[in-house]
Amino acid sequence: MTDFNQFFNPEFWQKIFELNQSPLRLAVAALDLAIVSFFLYQAIRFVQGTKLMTLVRGVIIFVFIRIIAGLIGLTTVEWLLNQVITYGVIAGVIIFQPEIRRALEGLGRTTTLFTPTKKGSLDGHISAYEKSFAYMSERKIGALIAIEQGQNLNEFVSSGIRLDADITSELIINIFIPNTPLHDGAVIVQGNKIAVTSAYLPLTEKSGISKQFGTRHRAAIGLSEVSDALILVVSEETGGISIAHNGEFFADISKERFHDILSEILLPKITKAGRSAGFLRRKRETEDENGK
Repeated sequence: MTDFNQFFNPEFWQKIFELNQSPLRLAVAALDLAIVSFFLYQAIRFVQGTKLMTLVRGVIIFVFIRIIAGLIGLTTVEWLLNQVITYGVIAGVIIFQPEIRRALEGLGRTTTLFTPTKKGSLDGHISAYEKSFAYMSERKIGALIAIEQGQNLNEFVSSGIRLDADITSELIINIFIPNTPLHDGAVIVQGNKIAVTSAYLPLTEKSGISKQFGTRHRAAIGLSEVSDALILVVSEETGGISIAHNGEFFADISKERFHDILSEILLPKITKAGRSAGFLRRKRETEDENGK
C-alpha cells in the first residue's frame, strides 16, 4: 500500500474481506487487523495522561471527520483534511518530540533482550538502604536514590557530581543532610558504587498524581518510566518511604514492604528463592500461632 488515503476507501476494505477469498487469506487479513488494533490500543494506553494524549485525540477527531466527509461527498473538506492529516503527522513529531522520545525510551525499557543482566546488589547494600532510610524517615530528611539495573543511567549521571564511593548507610545519610553541598538532587548507584550525587532526573508527565507528592516523587516516577532503575524516595514533608520501578509507584510503604521489594529486585534469583521460602515458612508459623 503506497497511498494513505486507501484506508478511507470502502473498496479497499471490501477487497480485504471478499467472500471468495480463501480461508487462509481471510485468516491472514484478520491477524493483520488484530495486530494493528493491539498496537494502537497499547499506544493509547501508554500515552494516557500525558501531553501526547492531546495529539491522539486530535488525530482521532480528524480521522472521524474525514470519514464522514468522504461518505457524504464533501470533496473540498475531504481534500483539506487529507492535507492536515498528512502534514499534521510531521508537525506533531516536531511539536511533541520530547514526549515521543520518552515514549520510545519506555518501549525500550520493556525488554532486556539487548541489555546485559546484572546480578544485583549484595545483602550489605540492602542493609545500608534500610538503615539509612529508617534514619531519614524518622527525622523527615528528604532523599532520592536511583539504583541502576539493566539499562545504564549515564545520561543522568553526567548531570551529577562524581563521587564513586562505597555504599554505606552513614554516607547516604550524610549526603542528604539538609543544607549540605550534595543534598539537593538524586544519588545514582551504579554497580557496587555510589556513582554521583546531585543528579537531575526527568519529571513524569502523568496527570492525576496526588499533590502531596513533590518534585522528588515526580522525578522518581519519571525515571521509572524511561528506565528499569529502582528509585527510592523519602518524603521531606511526611517522612514516608516510597519506591518507583518500571512505571509503578508504591507510596508510603512499610519497612517490611520496603525490604521485600529491595530483596525481590536486587538480590540474585537463587537468594530470592531461598528468602521467599523462608518468608512463606515464617508466615505459616505466624498463622499457626495466631490460630492457637
